Amino acid sequence: MALSSRLTQALGIEVPVLLAPMANVAGGRLAAAVTRAGGLGLIGGGYGDPEWLGAELAAAGDAPVGVGFITWRLAERPALLDLALAARPRAVLLSFGDIAPFAARIHAAGAVLIAQVQTVAAARAAAAAGAQVIVAQGGEAGGHGGQRGTLPLVPAVVDAVAPLPVVAAGGIADGRGLAAALLLGASGAMIGSRFYASQESLAFAAGRAAALAASGDDTVKGAVYDRLRGYDWPPGYALRTLSNDLTSRWPSEAAGLDASLADERAAFLRAVEAGDTRAAPVIVGEAADLITDLPPAADIVRRIAREAEDLLRAAPRLTV
Repeated sequence: MALSSRLTQALGIEVPVLLAPMANVAGGRLAAAVTRAGGLGLIGGGYGDPEWLGAELAAAGDAPVGVGFITWRLAERPALLDLALAARPRAVLLSFGDIAPFAARIHAAGAVLIAQVQTVAAARAAAAAGAQVIVAQGGEAGGHGGQRGTLPLVPAVVDAVAPLPVVAAGGIADGRGLAAALLLGASGAMIGSRFYASQESLAFAAGRAAALAASGDDTVKGAVYDRLRGYDWPPGYALRTLSNDLTSRWPSEAAGLDASLADERAAFLRAVEAGDTRAAPVIVGEAADLITDLPPAADIVRRIAREAEDLLRAAPRLTV
């Protein structure tokens, strides 16, 4: 049973699995491994380091990968899009902001424009602005996201933007999640946390070990890391990470942090340099319970596809 869908047709891939473009984690080797296994790897353009992005595009070799950007940050550094498009990516994913200013350039370059959204209204706006694929991201996801849950958001977005292919994201880490997404009407899944703990991941070693040991119960959302890193995120998005000493000390909106920001930032940077997960962020989501090993990314793609195929083939016989 092949997992053919509108997504695989739109992107020319075999397996309806996208690698989430995790900043500083989804580099060229990881993206290439996912693509070569039949999915589509997306390099994480993150907050816009052109030297890093150029190196990771080169590291992908001849694999036809894509690139993902934080849209509001790309608006501040639009030359990054030129850098990405010069590499002839298969797709460009934009998330967290208005995609309209970039749509024409992406279309003209022959890349598929993917928009990640967190609400039904944003899905409609992205479709109107020229998105060719919509990612409906639930709040279970690691990293920045909105509030809505994946399970109700996905079919609502499917209905809102039909016939565009919709990709489910947030809390998906195995074949069960992919099969569920397809049954909800999505054409595939975008997966981050599971690939965070892969051999090609650029995540720091202690972070990957923490992801292996963690439960989704251990994740929290808050603003402390954005404040410490100096990123002025628009309202409506919060960062999900594993909880640790730092998030416990500065929960929720990190009220009062400004009074000691310089000292806290210095300590935070030391922790990041040392790979100390008591303060350095481990950016994974509620799917952490499903991360139990550290395999090559290609094995993850093939495992997820095989599990989903088996489940969908057996679906008429499932009992509840």
